[in-house]
Amino acid sequence: MIRNIIFDMGNVLLNYDPRLPLEKYVQTETDRAVILKELFQGPEWIEGDLGYITVEEKYQRIKARIPERLHGELKDCVCRWHETMEPVAGAQEFVKHVQEKGYHTYILSNASDEFYLYFPRCYDMKSFRGVVVSADLHMVKPDAAIYRYLLETYGLIPDESLFIDDLPENIEAAQKLGIRGAVFDGDFDGIRKKYCL
Repeated sequence: MIRNIIFDMGNVLLNYDPRLPLEKYVQTETDRAVILKELFQGPEWIEGDLGYITVEEKYQRIKARIPERLHGELKDCVCRWHETMEPVAGAQEFVKHVQEKGYHTYILSNASDEFYLYFPRCYDMKSFRGVVVSADLHMVKPDAAIYRYLLETYGLIPDESLFIDDLPENIEAAQKLGIRGAVFDGDFDGIRKKYCL
């Protein structure tokens, strides 16, 4: 019997799409490709999720690799990328639905400490029984240790817990620990029906 529902954040509860800040803050497609590669696909992004680097350190390191003329646009993307994040369609309603039905809800997210700036704009963090952000622990999914931390910290029984994430490798890692998993493809109604939520 499922008692706990664990949510990934990016592309489950909030849309994460680097194209949106790039289109908003960067003038040309060529320059967008540069900043996409160096910022969103560069090593500093993961270091941020691991909590090893600040926003300012991220900017300073990346700007050394790109033309000076792009430093202003890079700064906007580094500091303001999350302003384009909005709730995934149906996510707020689904969270409210399962909470009202008595399920205990949790967050398990690979995210930098900026999470605490943007997530509360869309969700009441106090409505979740627990929030685990990778930057706080210096570990990221699909490392088994971060799932164990969640289970042990909140006393969750794996078989009573359903993890919803958009990345199959993150679901597979959870399932190895006995946690039930659903790869999210945009269909909350399908998950609700499949698991009788």
